Amino acid sequence: MHWGLVATIKATTTETLNFVAHHLELGAHRIYVYLDEPDPSTFALLKSHPKVRVTKCDDIYWSKHPRRPKKHQVRQSTNATHAYRRAEVDWLAHIDVDEFLSSDAPIIDQLAALPATTHCARLYPAEALAGDGTAFKRTNRFRQDRAATAERLYTTYGRYLDGGFLSHVEGKLFIRTGLSDVTLRIHNVFQGETQNPGEVPLEQTVLCHCHAQSWNAFIAAYRFRLERGSYRADLAPMRPALEGGLTLNELLRSIEDEHGETGLRFFYDELVADTPEHRQRLANEGLLHVRDLNLAVSRRKQFPNFG
Repeated sequence: MHWGLVATIKATTTETLNFVAHHLELGAHRIYVYLDEPDPSTFALLKSHPKVRVTKCDDIYWSKHPRRPKKHQVRQSTNATHAYRRAEVDWLAHIDVDEFLSSDAPIIDQLAALPATTHCARLYPAEALAGDGTAFKRTNRFRQDRAATAERLYTTYGRYLDGGFLSHVEGKLFIRTGLSDVTLRIHNVFQGETQNPGEVPLEQTVLCHCHAQSWNAFIAAYRFRLERGSYRADLAPMRPALEGGLTLNELLRSIEDEHGETGLRFFYDELVADTPEHRQRLANEGLLHVRDLNLAVSRRKQFPNFG
């Protein structure tokens, strides 16, 4: 039995190789990389690795599809479904370049232990704190518990954020391959009209999400995420508007309008700063996940010609 990953990537060569190398070290048998904006040097390095299948998402690639979707989320789903239909593994997960699996037990053993009726296994996320890259915060799985916990942890902005996360709390999925009529999305999978057939949690594996690991990274991605990404206006608020709920887009725009970048920095620090106090508050809630991903070490091992 084998497992693998698929990702649509628009990132630097270092970031791309870090992602691939980490998961090869973790035991991935195949990694399917779709380069959203192909870079020749990145493509060559990936192509040289026997366990990587890399695709240039150029005009030739998209000419074989009805069209190139404008939204990157739709391109991701299209590419993930394309990989699923030719996968050389028994289980395939669709994740992003800033997400890294973390597990103390071999992933293949966890997947092999699942019953045949299980067609997908959910990977729950832990969001990186802004520090040395080793601390991540988890959240409660049940929405009501997440709301109460977020307000305890983050007294200013916790009531507006699902679990106190800047990004998704849904996580991602491993999907058993060989199923018919399957379409992969970002956080879910459909078999025909059935969403997430036979879903269970993959309890021993954490999806470490390096969403905004530094202030500079956060503010550099802020405008794109506000307009077209994970802070965009069409995403729902954690609480209904009648109960005072705001979407993350509304919240961030109001902070920026009233306090400018200084206000955004306060928002960021409350939620993401890696301090002993923040770690202790998370630990008290049972939500602190500490893991050194050692990305540079894995990259040098898997791609020695890059360094």
